[in-house]
Amino acid sequence: MIRPAKITTVLPDSIAEEIGFEPGDAIVSINGQPPRDLIDYQFLCADEVLELEVLDRFGKTHQLEIEKDYDQDLGLEFESALFDGLIQCNNRCPFCFIDQQPPGKRETLYLKDDDYRLSFLYGSYLTLTNLSQREWDRIAQMRLSPLYVSVHATEPPVRIRLLKNPRAGQILDQLKWFKKNRLQIHAQVVVCPGINDGKYLEQTLLDLAQFHRGRIPTVASVAVVPVGLTRFRPPEDELIPVTPEKAQEIITQVQNLQQKFQQEFGSTCVWIADELFLIAGAELPPESHYQDYPQIGNGVGSIRKFIKEFEQTVKQHPIQSCSTPRQFTWVVGNAVEKAFQPLLNSLNDISGLTVNLVALASQYWGQEITVTGLLTGQDLLQGLKGKSLGDGILLPSVMLKQGEPVFLDDMTVAELAEQLETEIFPVSHVEELISIALQD
Repeated sequence: MIRPAKITTVLPDSIAEEIGFEPGDAIVSINGQPPRDLIDYQFLCADEVLELEVLDRFGKTHQLEIEKDYDQDLGLEFESALFDGLIQCNNRCPFCFIDQQPPGKRETLYLKDDDYRLSFLYGSYLTLTNLSQREWDRIAQMRLSPLYVSVHATEPPVRIRLLKNPRAGQILDQLKWFKKNRLQIHAQVVVCPGINDGKYLEQTLLDLAQFHRGRIPTVASVAVVPVGLTRFRPPEDELIPVTPEKAQEIITQVQNLQQKFQQEFGSTCVWIADELFLIAGAELPPESHYQDYPQIGNGVGSIRKFIKEFEQTVKQHPIQSCSTPRQFTWVVGNAVEKAFQPLLNSLNDISGLTVNLVALASQYWGQEITVTGLLTGQDLLQGLKGKSLGDGILLPSVMLKQGEPVFLDDMTVAELAEQLETEIFPVSHVEELISIALQD
């Protein structure tokens, strides 16, 4: 059912503000058509003349006519990108992170979406197993490209085993559909040892590479990612973790294929997630390897990108000393401890500034090696309680819910700060990290 699109924000100096829209109002239809989602809304609002049916926050209906420039934005933000409900996942993947969480946390942590619209809008991954013909037609008609697809394996029995869904075996036919319609995907392969590694991984990457041909390749890029397991996963899931030895085996296997693809296509279409190098204790590739970072959202090249941005910021704004002596605790996942050591040394070269790097594994998830984004408030409380934390904690905001100061375990930043009796500074990028560390 399509619900009115509820407005949460009216941007300043926008058409919407001039007309008098307020948060809590909702759009029922645009030129007679109820928008299903943000994609419909953006498409319908491109016209120069709009006839809107609006339900105000008091429940009264209004008819409005707006004249504007073609493609000019109204300046509205909505409660959700989807006005007709989330397309739910119909798979039962044993490695699904949502099923590896404890009960009793915020409801949104348990939503299992497999929605092509969120893939198009925000780069979330989907499996293509739950699309009706109507949705396939809409993807083609509206040119919703690129989409981000969890492939995992191209051999039908292996993919069916991984997704626990008989429709999962159609993936190669679906890729042919994308090719026929001249649409693109970015693919990911989550490697589960003993299931889709070894010869199956090689076949999957070779199959995907065949769709990398042409001026606009159907498969624009592929990320190879290690399966992530927590202590809350079902005991019968048949999964085993990626060991350092297995990680190195995967790296060697994929790098050999990368050389083949480089010779054949003149580019690398398959990328190895940073996490595999960290698990293996291997050196990350140079920054130049990652080209335009096509799989940055999958953690491919994110560390090199961060290091590059750090070095550029320090080079452009050389700082010799801190006017007031300051000391901070910088908290990261232990997976990046070695990679971040040069950055730590650079910060501590600034006279008057002391930064202590605390690299934690997650006891909450039961992991020995943890990426920064999975650390919870409980992990930080357990790892930092009783330590001298200086003037505060530099907290990578990747640990927090987007737009809210809440960790994955529902602890808030304020609650953690109170228990640790120190100030916490969420930082989302390099310049903010350095600015906070040096502020007077």
